[in-house]
Amino acid sequence: MDSATLVPLALAFGALVGAAVTTVIVLAHRRGQRAAAVATPSVPDGVDQVLDALESAGVVLDPSNVVVKASPGAVAFGLVLGRALVHAELLDMVDRVRRDGEAIEQEVDLARGPFGDAHMYLFVRVARLGARYVLLVAEDRTESYRLDSVRRDFVANISHELKTPIGAVGLLAEALSSASDDPEQVRKFAKRLTKEAERLARITQEIIELSRLQAADALSKPDLVDIDDVVSLAIDQNHVVAEAENIQLVRGGDKHVRVFGDEALLVVALHNLIANAIQYSPQNSRVGIGVNCTDGVVEIAVTDQGIGIPEEERERVFERFFRVDPARSRHTGGSGLGLSIVKHVVQNHGGDVRVWSQPGRGSTFTIRLPEATGASALTLGAEL
Repeated sequence: MDSATLVPLALAFGALVGAAVTTVIVLAHRRGQRAAAVATPSVPDGVDQVLDALESAGVVLDPSNVVVKASPGAVAFGLVLGRALVHAELLDMVDRVRRDGEAIEQEVDLARGPFGDAHMYLFVRVARLGARYVLLVAEDRTESYRLDSVRRDFVANISHELKTPIGAVGLLAEALSSASDDPEQVRKFAKRLTKEAERLARITQEIIELSRLQAADALSKPDLVDIDDVVSLAIDQNHVVAEAENIQLVRGGDKHVRVFGDEALLVVALHNLIANAIQYSPQNSRVGIGVNCTDGVVEIAVTDQGIGIPEEERERVFERFFRVDPARSRHTGGSGLGLSIVKHVVQNHGGDVRVWSQPGRGSTFTIRLPEATGASALTLGAEL
């Protein structure tokens, strides 16, 4: 066979081999795609976008309980680690749905993440998603549980606090009736009855004030408030009680500083601090009230020479109904709400309140508020 014949045959053979190789590569690629699809299954159309937009936690699991898709919330709650559900309780719910075919809903108490001690309360719904997958959606109800607990404690504390003066009023009323023929006893019981009635009125008023301070619009219309006026008014309100206990109220120099806020509320807060200082101070001592302003921060400090606060209780003094010395507080008619009101008033004004104390040497409570600077004061004045 001459060379002229061999060349076309070689070309034809080369083309045939090339086509065969190309076919093999295409088939291998398709097989690889099918294998990849089996190894990394995709969720039904649209579910990806829904999970990405979900604020609550959402998880899709395949037949082997491998997490195929998880929303950002599921990761943030610590429900998913790698490609697995962390909590056995959730896996149990998934298995029940896969076994019975019926969607289930349940509230669960879970550890927040695989390593933490904190707990979260979730409302979980699990249902089938198509023939292969299971969808788990969890809504965080931890805050709701916390608020319910706070409400229950608050109601229990109020009941406890009101029980004493209400019981005293009843007993005093009976005593008055029995002593109707003895004017001296009538005057004695009437005086105590008046004191208990005042205590009831004070507790009720402080509960109302605390509820108002916790409202979203507690400080919706702030004014310019002169701190020197606030100090003067608060001292005047405590002057008679201080004199009765031989306690001297010592005031620092005027600072002529102003803040944005509600003058009446700030007076209530400072009044509570001064009243608290008087209550826990020995007779013939001093309570100092000073104002300082540094770097745009106004500080109002109330210092006493009282019994002081143990270190382990300093973080709790602003809790409702908490008392450092319950017997002393009840004897003087304290409700246990005063410092809680101080904290909420100050927070509503964009500030904070701090405490320094040493048992046997006294305490200093300091209200810190942002100063109304010249430019911002002018702006507020224009708005008003």
